[in-house]
Amino acid sequence: MRRSVGLSAALLCSLSLVVPASSALQGADPDPNQQKRKVDAQIDQLRGDLDETNADLANAYIALRTTQAKLPGAQAALEQAQGAAARAETANAIAAQELEVAQANETKAQDELAATTQQIRQSRGEVAQFAAQIYQDQGFGEFDMAMTSTSPQQFADRIALIGTVMDLQGQSMVALATARASQTAQEDHLSALRVDSEKAKRKAEASLAAANAARDKATAAKAALDQLAAQQTTQAATVKAQSVAEAARLQQMQAESNRLGAVIKARAAEALRKARIAAAANARAKAAAKARAARNKPGGGSGGSSSSGGPLSPPTTLGWISSEYGMRFHPIQHVWRLHSGRDYAAPCGTPVKAAADGVIIESGYNSGYGNRVIIDHGVIGGVALTTTYNHMRSIRLHSGRVKRGQVVGYEGTTGNSNGRHIHFEVYEDGNFVDPRNYL
Repeated sequence: MRRSVGLSAALLCSLSLVVPASSALQGADPDPNQQKRKVDAQIDQLRGDLDETNADLANAYIALRTTQAKLPGAQAALEQAQGAAARAETANAIAAQELEVAQANETKAQDELAATTQQIRQSRGEVAQFAAQIYQDQGFGEFDMAMTSTSPQQFADRIALIGTVMDLQGQSMVALATARASQTAQEDHLSALRVDSEKAKRKAEASLAAANAARDKATAAKAALDQLAAQQTTQAATVKAQSVAEAARLQQMQAESNRLGAVIKARAAEALRKARIAAAANARAKAAAKARAARNKPGGGSGGSSSSGGPLSPPTTLGWISSEYGMRFHPIQHVWRLHSGRDYAAPCGTPVKAAADGVIIESGYNSGYGNRVIIDHGVIGGVALTTTYNHMRSIRLHSGRVKRGQVVGYEGTTGNSNGRHIHFEVYEDGNFVDPRNYL
């Protein structure tokens, strides 16, 4: 029987109803929503496996398993965030390089434009000087100089000089026109490069922001994983400490079970002895009656049988059967134990009724069983039957005789219980048996 000291009835009645038992938690699903639904379902099922474990231990263990179920998802999230951060860092480096190239191209174009502008400025100065000279000489300066030559050789030299000057002037005019055309082309090219630089700058800024965001996400994912790991360590220590306390409580409960078994066996032996005496007396009475040719109604044991065919009625017909009688594997302590009764889960405060006529031999609070009532039903069908009603919120009848269906208490979750239910036990001649044998 898995039992230990639990929280108060008022507090525990706010917990979930006991649900059917199931396997332990599985690994995380890649889909977060699907993972949450799966974990929630497994937690509910796990709570069913621990329905008669101390609430503190059960809650600590469920918290630990919940954390463990989150770890694979957190690890996957961290790896995904780190991968995204690495890709963002690479993209940011490429964008920064592209921006650097674009800015270098823009700077080079600016320098070339500045040189062309300076060349135009010089060419304009030269052309201005030519124009001033022509204006001053009224267009005949060089010609007059040639005509005033005193010798043919001097005339020829001056004519050649005039040709050279005219060539230089023409070259200056061509250079100025060419420089102006280059300036226009360079200005257009510079404008295009500035557009490229602006695009590269925006791309670099966006890449940097994405890289920073990815790094922040990876940092947050790492922190979340570290927190879960630390939380798991703390919760594991809590489960270990609670398990030690649970083992001590189970030893106390085993001692209580042994004591109660001895009491019930002694009562069963006495009831059977009296039943045999009554049966022998009844047999003699029948023989005497037959000799006198009279008929007597045969007698029977106390309690009678139910209309359903069994001598006992279930303690409640509300709710559902949350756990049957039989061996159970404890998911925390990893041992097999006998679940010594049948659990009926119903809303807190549901009336709990006597399974058959009998007498209350014990009632009150027990650290493991919580609020409990024990009814001796006497000998039924040749065996001594006793029933117990455990984990009740409160007890209505503490002593005296009871009738089948009479309310003895109200459903709750006291003692070694973490969900509201009635743990209904049947003793046959002082030994646990499956209640279904008599229902």
